[in-house]
Amino acid sequence: MSQDFTQPISRRGALAGASTLALLPAAAAQAAGRTRYITSNNNPYDILDPHQVFDIGRIAIRLNMYDALVRWVDNPAKLEMWLAEKVDISPDGLVYTFTLRPNVKFHDGTALTADDVVWSMERILTLRKGAYGLFSDVVKPGTTKAIDARTVRFTLAKPFAVFMAVLSELWVVNSKIVKSHDKDNDWGAEWLTRNEAGSGGYRLKRFDPAIGFQAERFEGHFMPFGKGAIDDADFRVTMETATRVLGMIKSEFTTTDGYMPAEQVERMKASGNVWFKEAESIRTFYFIINSAKTPLNDVNMRRALSCMFDYDGFNNNILGGTVVRNPGIIPNPMWGAPAGLKGYTYDIDKAKHYLSLVKEKIRPLQIGAMSGYPQSEQAAQMLQAGAAKAGLEIKIVAEPYTTLAAKLDDPERAHDLIPLWRSAYFADPHNWTGFIFHSRNFKAGNASFYKNARIDELTDQALLITDQEKRRPLYEEASRILLDDAAGIFINNTKFYGPYGKAVKSVRFCPIGDTQDLRWIEMNT
Repeated sequence: MSQDFTQPISRRGALAGASTLALLPAAAAQAAGRTRYITSNNNPYDILDPHQVFDIGRIAIRLNMYDALVRWVDNPAKLEMWLAEKVDISPDGLVYTFTLRPNVKFHDGTALTADDVVWSMERILTLRKGAYGLFSDVVKPGTTKAIDARTVRFTLAKPFAVFMAVLSELWVVNSKIVKSHDKDNDWGAEWLTRNEAGSGGYRLKRFDPAIGFQAERFEGHFMPFGKGAIDDADFRVTMETATRVLGMIKSEFTTTDGYMPAEQVERMKASGNVWFKEAESIRTFYFIINSAKTPLNDVNMRRALSCMFDYDGFNNNILGGTVVRNPGIIPNPMWGAPAGLKGYTYDIDKAKHYLSLVKEKIRPLQIGAMSGYPQSEQAAQMLQAGAAKAGLEIKIVAEPYTTLAAKLDDPERAHDLIPLWRSAYFADPHNWTGFIFHSRNFKAGNASFYKNARIDELTDQALLITDQEKRRPLYEEASRILLDDAAGIFINNTKFYGPYGKAVKSVRFCPIGDTQDLRWIEMNT
């Protein structure tokens, strides 16, 4: 019999419980002998389904409550076997046969088998949400097979150089329990939005989309935990930066956003109650430009916008030099980023020149900035100020990321521009090029609705080759084209400054997930 670990709680009860916890310092919130970890995030945890979302803001749900065949760890990120203990790959790169670890259990005690892996892949391909764009062109429905309980075989439609890398987003769900909650052939989508059916290191205790979720360590997990591992975790939504910072200073929270403005970092440091984990990341900051709309479908309009942004003022003055100028979409430390790439510079006269070449009527533009993310809102204001000097009107609308993201598959509803980060979901240049700029991925990763036949050709070719040195020049050329075509406004590569309370003694940073994988964190009891 399956056990439901996510019994609904009343709205009043959820709010009361969360409010009580919010008033307690993190240390005081620990039960006798148990460690409690309280994350205050600026992004809502509104959907628990690992197959309906694909972003870093909600990756804590996937990393902690679910498992995949492989997992990214450490920095530089490396891929490790996880649910799988070995893989055999055919010489032609089309057939991947995985052997699963023995005795892996879901949170309800059900054995995890190859059938669950197959069903999870079929569910992604059917729902066409979340990480669908990673698999849509290479894994066809019905081609993934369970050979026996511990053997699963993927037969690809064509060679795909990053297949192992992207399998980190094939989160395996308990097919039996999700099937039992199917409603009108929705593959359990309605139920799994507010419940979980995973095997991960932590299992759900409570969830409220307006507040966050609570989880407890799953003692039956197949991977051992370290000494001082987190017993109870509380992921909360706190949109106001000042509230998150004050909560860290008062030890009400254990951690918060690792990409804070410089002045807030200094404020937390000065309190003496917070220490920082600093690491080089591979997370580029840029503006999405909605190329499906006029006049943004004109390259001269996009080039004009690229000349209206004060890169030095933003990176050095507002962010205090805590970031590095990144003139293209691929992070500078990642192979495939061209050496010596020269980006656009802040030049209002040049911006006016490009504006004079725009054929369509130039209308006022709208930026959708992410509320709760100061850098996103500050970047929007920086571009607005530069545009005003060039005679272009720009309006800023601040919305939570989940609201912005819900519009990204519709070019008419999506904003003209959105300043945001392109995080690492897997450590390969495809993460920053083909996945988000290939025309095949409209509504499945390409939120710019950008189309360039040469970009499609280069990124397709790169995925057919396994030799990194042969793939490198293809991505370098793609990066140069994207810059020349002003496919986005490319600003910087970030550094991670993760704030932690004094009780935290060990953090294992990985740029895929930004330390939201709780299993590697240790605390003093």
